[in-house]
Amino acid sequence: MDPNKVDEASDKMSDDGEMASVMGFSGFGKKARTFDLEAIFEQTRRTAIERSQLVLEGRQKDDHMEQQGESSQSTKSSVLAPRDKATAATARKQESGGGSSSDSGSDSDSELIGPPLPPQQTFQGGDDELGSLTRASGSTANSDDDDEDDEGEAQDDDDDNPVKKIPDSHEITMQHGTKTVSALALDPSGARLVTGGLDYDVRFWDFAGMDQALQAFRSLQPCECHPITSLQYSVTGDVILVVSGNAQAKVLDRDGFNVMECVKGDQYIVDMAKTKGHTAMLNSGCWHPKMKEEFMTCSNDGTVRTWDLKSEKQHKSVFKPRSFQGKKVVPTSCTYSRDGKLIAAGCQDGTIQIWDRNLSVHTKFHCRQAHTPGSDTSCLAFSYDGRTLASRGGDDTVKMWDIRNFKKPVNVATGLCNYFTMTDCCFSPDDRLLLTGTSVKKDGGNGKLVFLDRVSFQRVYEIEVTNASVVRCLWHPKLNQIMVGTSNGLAKVYYDPVKSHRGAKLCVVKSQRKERQAETLTQDYIITPHALPMFREARQRSTRKQLEKDRLDPRKSHKPEPPVSGPGRGGRVAAHGGTLSSFIVKNIALDKTDDSNPRQAILRHAKEASDNPYWVAPAYTQTQPVPMFAEESESDEEAEKEPEWKKRKI
Repeated sequence: MDPNKVDEASDKMSDDGEMASVMGFSGFGKKARTFDLEAIFEQTRRTAIERSQLVLEGRQKDDHMEQQGESSQSTKSSVLAPRDKATAATARKQESGGGSSSDSGSDSDSELIGPPLPPQQTFQGGDDELGSLTRASGSTANSDDDDEDDEGEAQDDDDDNPVKKIPDSHEITMQHGTKTVSALALDPSGARLVTGGLDYDVRFWDFAGMDQALQAFRSLQPCECHPITSLQYSVTGDVILVVSGNAQAKVLDRDGFNVMECVKGDQYIVDMAKTKGHTAMLNSGCWHPKMKEEFMTCSNDGTVRTWDLKSEKQHKSVFKPRSFQGKKVVPTSCTYSRDGKLIAAGCQDGTIQIWDRNLSVHTKFHCRQAHTPGSDTSCLAFSYDGRTLASRGGDDTVKMWDIRNFKKPVNVATGLCNYFTMTDCCFSPDDRLLLTGTSVKKDGGNGKLVFLDRVSFQRVYEIEVTNASVVRCLWHPKLNQIMVGTSNGLAKVYYDPVKSHRGAKLCVVKSQRKERQAETLTQDYIITPHALPMFREARQRSTRKQLEKDRLDPRKSHKPEPPVSGPGRGGRVAAHGGTLSSFIVKNIALDKTDDSNPRQAILRHAKEASDNPYWVAPAYTQTQPVPMFAEESESDEEAEKEPEWKKRKI
């Protein structure tokens, strides 16, 4: 090896050392430190296992000590047992620490300098110190566990109490109109709300697109002059079923455009199964919960019909509810079960009839006296488990039925006033509460949203909505928000910032947009591109630009002088007749001419017109002939002097 090269290398290393000392580098030129992640993870896992075993054995020893009542012996054993564990754990840590320090001691300058402590030095503190440390750690662990247990118990209490899950801390109010909100629907994703009312309007509300002004982005009248009785989104949320007061249901898309209209049946056919559609006004309707192209309607013609979205010319099947005597009965509400295999209808004679969807002749379940005969059953709702049916009757009751034993109701709640044929009831998302609204007369109090416990059927909670009846209610399971429609045209949404998701929370955080000045043309502008230049009108400009231009003109933008009142100011004197009121008094109010005789009023200007002709006479001065009047004779004068009885009667 060449000695010159060795000298150059040594000089270079000395230069690197000087540069490191100047620039403050602690490990300039040394090899990078490496870490063994698997060894670190394994060491952490072992330490965690040992600590958990230590705490568990300490708890067991404490329990054993309390049971036996031998405080001295149990205390000593509880100190000695953790000591052995701590000794083994410390020994393992020191061995692993010594190995790691021996491996990486040459690579890092930040580690401890010197050999590790001997194992005997660790426990020179004696039994008392170790016992105190063990007891302190045990007490800290026990206190932490107690806090966790308290939090867990509080959370379990919240889970056990369904009232705590009601999202009613905040609300927003949307103005649909002035009449009753008789229909309410929310799509499955919870993005859009649709409201319909007795004012024939259907309004679309987009939570993501609204701001704090809470304005609907679309309003239309799909059924002209018929009130809207029911609205519902399909299971996919792409179409909306509109049931109104006429005999034809409509299906709209998400933007309100017509997709399908059911055919109207022949009202002169007696057998309603032979007609293609309904022949009387509709009462209710709903979509199939599993099949996105099937929906159902019920009508005053005494039938419940299912329809296919692809076949609008004829119904799919017909269900005809019958009374005990076999007579026709009008269904007022209808619904599918959660699995879509059953069809339920509430009728005007107080019965609830349930069919198998594939067997339309005979009913599968039939309750004769579910509600008072003659009252309209306004709503039927199946629970999420599919075994329970809730009915809202026109007899001011809510009843719960088990479809496996359909002869008598499981629970009954009374005193829930109902004045509308579309008052809702629905289950909470966890199936533990039943929700419905109450009706009030005008100036008769506030309409309430009543929550009933499903098991005990007691009123567990109430919300006073407004000074009008609560007609529609809906509890969306995905948003955990409650939508309410009232009889004074309001649509309210109740939500909780913590328990609810999206929905109304999206629009309340947006500030209201500022209204922009509308730009309108000053006059109608006719576009004639092929006209000659002499007949072509100049291009019209917006009013805003013209106003900005006029603002710069000092003459056009000059504020007119106000009329002078009082003694005068600024060199202007309020002379008699200088103001409008004084001018009117001087020239009009004080005019003494009598115009009661119109002939005299006209002849008053005859002399001036003959002396100074201005309008008619100068135009005919060259062509007008000279007038020649007949001369009066003596016989005419004598005839005039004759008495009246001798004059000739005309």
